[in-house]
Order: sequence, then structure tokens, then C-alpha cells
Amino acid sequence: VQLQASGGGWVQAGGSLRLSCTASGSVSSIETMGWYRQAPGKQRELVARLTSDGGINYAASVKDRFFISRDFAKKTVYLRMNSLKPEDTTVYYCNAGSGPTTWWGQGTLVTVSS
Repeated sequence: VQLQASGGGWVQAGGSLRLSCTASGSVSSIETMGWYRQAPGKQRELVARLTSDGGINYAASVKDRFFISRDFAKKTVYLRMNSLKPEDTTVYYCNAGSGPTTWWGQGTLVTVSS
């Protein structure tokens, strides 16, 4: 499985961005898809994830501001980020999983200015 992420950029605080992640390869094996982020010197953390049973997990810090969705036909998962804050500035990574196997896309930088 290969993951191609896009949509990062610069935005003022309070603005919105949408990240996209398109999967290719053995996409039928994917059970979960989601987004993580990692600030310099910190561990990578979950932002939002679609679970194998159809559920959605959000980090507390983004709940009610960020929304994850999936277009099965386009093999793409989206992260709509609203009411962005300067503390949301970091690199965001697309993730997909199947059992013990995890795939990562390249990071996409989101910068939120105050």
C-alpha cells in the first residue's frame, strides 16, 4: 500500500484546510485509515482515525474542529480542519493499517499563523 498525502499549507488562525490522502496498491487489505501529527522533538500523536468497525476516533484537542471522512470510490481519506490554532502547526501524516501492518504517507506541513 502506498499513501499520497496533500493539502497542507499556510493559514491564519481561525481558518480551515483540508488534507487528502489517496491510497494505491493493495487497498482492499486496508482496515483503518487516519491522520497523525508530529511536532519536532515530540512523539507522533493520533489526530483522527477511521476504525475497522466503522467508528471514528478523534484526539481531544481537535474534537469538534477536525472531521475525518473517506471516499471509498476515490480510495481517499480526508481531514477537514476548521478553527485552526497556532498549536495545530506541525507535520501531518496519513496512516493506514491492516492487523499488525502499518503504512505511512509522506508528511504534509500545516502552518497556522496567529
